[in-house]
Amino acid sequence: MIGRTRSCWLLLWVVLAGCGASEDAALIRAGEDNRPNILLIIADDLGYTDLGVFGSEIRTPNIDAIAQDGMLLTQFHTGPACAYTRAMLLSGNNNHVAGVARQNSPGLVGSSVQGYEGVLSDRIMPLPRLLRDAGYHTYSVGKWHLGMDDENSPHAEGFTQSYNLLSGAGSHFDSTGLREGGSRYREGPDLAEYPNGRYSTDVYTDKLIEFIESNRGDGKPFFAYAAYTAPHWPIQVPDDYLDIYAGQYDDGYDILRERRFDRLKEAGIISTAQALPPRNDAVTSWDALTPEQKRIESRKMELYAAMVQNLDDHVGRLIAYLKDSDLHGNTLLVFMSDNGADGSNHYETGPFSNYLQANYTTELEKMGTAESFISVGMPWAEASSAPFQRFKGFSRQGGIVSPLLVAGPGIASRGVIDGSYLTVMDLAPTFLEIAGAEYPNDGSVVPMLGESAVAFFAGEASSIHDDDYVTLQYANGRAYLRQGDWKISNLDRPFSEDNFELFDLSADPGESVDVSTEEPEKFAELI
Repeated sequence: MIGRTRSCWLLLWVVLAGCGASEDAALIRAGEDNRPNILLIIADDLGYTDLGVFGSEIRTPNIDAIAQDGMLLTQFHTGPACAYTRAMLLSGNNNHVAGVARQNSPGLVGSSVQGYEGVLSDRIMPLPRLLRDAGYHTYSVGKWHLGMDDENSPHAEGFTQSYNLLSGAGSHFDSTGLREGGSRYREGPDLAEYPNGRYSTDVYTDKLIEFIESNRGDGKPFFAYAAYTAPHWPIQVPDDYLDIYAGQYDDGYDILRERRFDRLKEAGIISTAQALPPRNDAVTSWDALTPEQKRIESRKMELYAAMVQNLDDHVGRLIAYLKDSDLHGNTLLVFMSDNGADGSNHYETGPFSNYLQANYTTELEKMGTAESFISVGMPWAEASSAPFQRFKGFSRQGGIVSPLLVAGPGIASRGVIDGSYLTVMDLAPTFLEIAGAEYPNDGSVVPMLGESAVAFFAGEASSIHDDDYVTLQYANGRAYLRQGDWKISNLDRPFSEDNFELFDLSADPGESVDVSTEEPEKFAELI
């Protein structure tokens, strides 16, 4: 049961929300600003079942503690891939309205075609600008993926201090990158060098602590956007993490998928009556692999698990800093993944393959080092998505349902698991309400599609959205529309009514049974 208490600082939000910009600034100048800090931590391609609090065997005690101190949200919906989610997060709107209808596509990106700008569009007002103008320090580290140029840099979009990888991925140890010219970074408004030889998660954590420390004590709150690039491919870890999971995945991905599914039931995250969705025929059975293939596959997952544990260790560093600096008690902690687990293999296929094969290796002995480029791959991604179908890139639940953990000021519950429906678009209006900031309503930009979760987190509302609320998304040929527990989506391309199926997620969260013929009126309504 969600608690019904309300933190006293929540009352300040109500006061501030009614103030104009000048009154808000006067309040800040008058003395200490007691609005909460916000620390938003994003894992990159972390699978649904990869955290210990979800029953995983991967050791993530620091991230798990956020759920134990607050809430674990089990029906948090993101975009199906990285840039879509980031655009939705920073705009509170649909990825088309936000300008990222398709990520990384040559041709249309950067054009004048609305929705395909490939950067945050002028139809939205970016969250960091609004928080900055409301008196918050705004910090960003890690992955940007929303533009390479000066005019759409993190600094231009409202971050007062920033250190970011501009593209969607790169080596975790240097600036080799995925294509000719390597990776590009910015610190503030300027292009910056990467400290070659240092590990990305370590670098980003140090930078964020440096930013927060630089203004600590000035009486102003902060919004910190920690957009880590782990555990996104290439799967690489520091030397002392290379063998910490040695031998733990020798049973294979089929058994891991079943084991993770059972542990979700034990943890109370899914119903004991839920059935495991049918196995993906595209995945080769573990028993059909040769001994050499099994060793290669198990090594991939050993290193992926080590990468997730390393991320948890650095989240622990951040939280320890907040506690040591007397900032933790007034900081809202939010941890999420940007989409489902990733099943791609760019080393062998795709636009980067020639460059990757020329600059990296997949030799077993080198796996996980700065010299290697490996992905965890489809079979392990299916295991990480155990209660759902498919993974990153798909409009099925396995591509768009991700972990969300929240704790701190305004979170009335402790240790609660909640299955309420919410989306990544809901975070921006939630943070704006916390900050006492308002989204423009003068017609200059499109209104946000997301809705604030403040009352829900405070225990004053039983849900964020009513049953009539509609979520709609199209990305790269795959789409879904959801209203209440009903969802239509297409598993296969092309985008066509003939390829859509209807699911009742209340009875079939794994999207195993198409009921479009049994419910023709509902299907026609959603189409």
